[in-house]
Amino acid sequence: MDIFLNFLPLLKIIFVFVCMLAGIRLKLGVGASILIGGGVLAFLTSMQSGEVVQVAAAALRDDKTVFLVLIVALIMVLSGLLEKTGQAGRIMNSLTGYLRSPRLRLVFFPALIGLLPMPGGAIFSAPMIQEAANGLDVSSRDKAVINYWFRHVWELAWPLYPGMILAASLCGMSIFEYIGYTYPGAFFCIALGYFFYLRPSVLPMKNNDHQADVPGNGRDIKKVIKEGLPLIVAIGGAFVFETLLSFIFPAVFFEIGIILALFAAVLSCIFANPGSLPIVRKLLLEKRFLNMIFMIVCVFVFKDVLGASGVVDELSRLAGGEAALIAAAVFIPFLVGFIAGITLAFVGAAMPLVVGLVHATGLEHQLPAWAVLCMFSGFSGILASPIHICFLLTCEYFKVDMFSAWKKVVIPSLVLMLLGVAYFLVLM
Repeated sequence: MDIFLNFLPLLKIIFVFVCMLAGIRLKLGVGASILIGGGVLAFLTSMQSGEVVQVAAAALRDDKTVFLVLIVALIMVLSGLLEKTGQAGRIMNSLTGYLRSPRLRLVFFPALIGLLPMPGGAIFSAPMIQEAANGLDVSSRDKAVINYWFRHVWELAWPLYPGMILAASLCGMSIFEYIGYTYPGAFFCIALGYFFYLRPSVLPMKNNDHQADVPGNGRDIKKVIKEGLPLIVAIGGAFVFETLLSFIFPAVFFEIGIILALFAAVLSCIFANPGSLPIVRKLLLEKRFLNMIFMIVCVFVFKDVLGASGVVDELSRLAGGEAALIAAAVFIPFLVGFIAGITLAFVGAAMPLVVGLVHATGLEHQLPAWAVLCMFSGFSGILASPIHICFLLTCEYFKVDMFSAWKKVVIPSLVLMLLGVAYFLVLM
C-alpha cells in the first residue's frame, strides 16, 4: 500500500495523459483533449471548482497567453496569404533557375515550404517534387518520403513555428534564445535525410553525377527578393525588433518585437497582392484558424492547472525527481507526438510538466538541456507518427502504400531521438 501511495502522483499524471491521448484518438480535437486532461487532473487532485475557474481566468488574462495568440494568428494569416494569393508559388518559381543539382531540386521545394508553418504543407510541395523528378529514376515511395522528411527539417530551428514559440514561452526564453539551443536539430535532420534517402547507394538516379538541365538564365535575384519579401520581413524584422527593444526598452516583452515583424510581413504581402483583404477576413473565420487559437488557450489553462494542482511537487519527490524528469522529457512527449502528429500537442502536454519538475527539483540551470530533450523526443514521435497529416497527404498524393513508406520513416526518426539524447548529455 505504501508503494502504491508513493507512486500515486505518477499514476495520476499517466492517467491524465491517457485521457488526453484518448481524446485525440477519438478526434475530439487537440485543444479539447488538453482541456479534458486539465479537468481530469483537477478532479484527481481534489481542486475545488471555484479554484479551477480562478486559475483558468488568470491563464486567459496572462500576457504570455495573449501574446502567443496574437503571434500564432499572424503566422497563420501570413501562411494563408502566401498560399492563397499564389505568392508562395511565385517564390519557388523565382528560385528555379538556381537549382542545378537533381538531388537539390528534389529536396529544395519541400524544404522551402517547410519555412511556412502551415498544417499539411507537404501536399503543397508534392507537385513540385513530382515535376523535379521528371526524367529521374525515383520511385513514388522515395518521392513521398523525401517530400515528407525534408518538409520538416527546419522545425527545430525556425522561429515561425507555433510549437517552437509556445515551447520558448513556457520555458521563459525568447524564441531566438531557445533556438540557440535547439538549432542542431535542423543539421541532424538534414544529415539523416541525406544518409537514409539521398546518398547514391540508396537513391541511384540517372545522370546523378551531372548537373541537371536547368538553364542558367532565369536567375533574377531582384525577383527572388521581391517575392520573398514577406518572409524576409518576418524573420529579419523579428530579430531586429527584438534586439532593439531589448536595448532600448529592456522591460518590454520580447514577443512584441515578433508581433510587429509579423504584422509588417502581413502588410507587405497584402500590398504585393491587391485585393487580398477578403482573403484575410476568410482566413480569420476558418475552422482551422479558430481551432489553433483555441488550442493555445487550452495549453495555457492546462499549464496553470498543472501548477496549481500540486502534482508536480509530489512528482518531483518521486525517485529523487530525475526519474520523473526523464519520463516527462522523453516518453511522454514521444508518445503524445506519435499519437497526435502535432508539435503543439506534445509541447502543450509535456513541456509544462518538464518546466514544473525542473523548478520543483531546483535544477533551473539545467532547464535548457531538459527542454531540448523534450523537443527532440516529441519531434521524433511526430516524424514517426503514421497519422501525421503531412505523411497521410503525401502518401495519398503519390499513391504509395502507407506501411511501406512508414518503414522508411520510423528508423531515421528513432535515430534523431538518440541524437537528441546525445546532445542532451553534451548540454548537461
